[in-house]
Amino acid sequence: MRISTSTLYNANVSVLNQQQAQLLHTQQQISTQRRILTPADDPIASARVLDVSQADASNSQYAANRNVALNSTSMSEGVLQSVTNLLQDVRTLAVNAGSGVLNNSDRQTMATDLSGHLEELLALANSTDGIGNYLFSGFQGRTQPFANSNAGVQYQTDDGQRMIQVSSSRQLAASDSGADIFMRIKNGNGTFTTQAAPANVGSGIVSSGVVTNPTLLTGNNYQVTFSVVAGVTTYGVTNTTPGALVPVPVAAGTPYVSGQVISFDGLQFDVTGAPASGDVFTVAPSTNESIFKTISNLITALRTPNPPGGAIATALNSLDRGMDNVLTVRASLGTRMRELDALQSAGESIGEQYKQTLSQLQGVDLNKAISDLTQQRTSLEAAQKSFLAVSGLSLFNYM
Repeated sequence: MRISTSTLYNANVSVLNQQQAQLLHTQQQISTQRRILTPADDPIASARVLDVSQADASNSQYAANRNVALNSTSMSEGVLQSVTNLLQDVRTLAVNAGSGVLNNSDRQTMATDLSGHLEELLALANSTDGIGNYLFSGFQGRTQPFANSNAGVQYQTDDGQRMIQVSSSRQLAASDSGADIFMRIKNGNGTFTTQAAPANVGSGIVSSGVVTNPTLLTGNNYQVTFSVVAGVTTYGVTNTTPGALVPVPVAAGTPYVSGQVISFDGLQFDVTGAPASGDVFTVAPSTNESIFKTISNLITALRTPNPPGGAIATALNSLDRGMDNVLTVRASLGTRMRELDALQSAGESIGEQYKQTLSQLQGVDLNKAISDLTQQRTSLEAAQKSFLAVSGLSLFNYM
């Protein structure tokens, strides 16, 4: 069999190119610390690497989302901590305002102090997350939620909660509705409210009352009217629900004893002191009253000469309900923060598993790779030397 010189050259060049390519591939594996440089290196492992890489990227995005949610939730909790402290200060002022040793000038000073607290509360309710998003504005993060007007503080946005995907199967709220925190607070005892008529001249003070039998509650309005005849005080109860053709008597001529409960239709309360003849106390279903309105009403009462004690008692009761509402929201925020911490810990653990799996799939065995590189370099050098020797052969050298 005759082998031409060109065939000899082509075969050796092909082998040399192949060995150089193998050498380059091994060198790249060592430099990149990766066994799989192209899908052709290991098609099955390459497909698995793609799946794990995508899962790892999703896990990293969830971690970023959790950080956003945690930052926002932490800021909200911090603001509501300040709101709680402020309401406690307001309550202390309200308690002090009920002291009988204060004069009108003292109460005016307290009212001025409360006005400053009201402005501070409005600023806290309009807090942002540091990048321009309001914490308590529902879905409308860029819209200021609360504004003061002649009608009082108004809520300007919606009731939504901005949700963030914090894991493949879990969404958590990163914001809260300011209306739920500051505006929708039931006055009175949460079911009904009692109030002394502004025209009362006696010293009677009505309590906030309690529900004794929820099944008997009617949701109607009532009026308790006192009468004093020959030194004997009695009272009557009338159903004054709007829309009724005439008031409906519930009780009449009942002897009055200071502090003794007045009970009817599943509710009860008491009146202490000495009501004057004609004094009236009203009972109505509880309605929503904002914290801002509660403080404003207290300020108005303190600026009124000789305010009735019932106004301060009503304010104290409403402040307590407002603080309870804020504390409930704070408890919800704490639950979310604890869940976010747990999800973050689990996410970090899963991330480590993904990285370990990727390392196993595409990581290079340096000992083997260096050994292969040495062997391939030796083979290439031998091939180059043999080719040099063969390429120098010529028949003319022996003639």
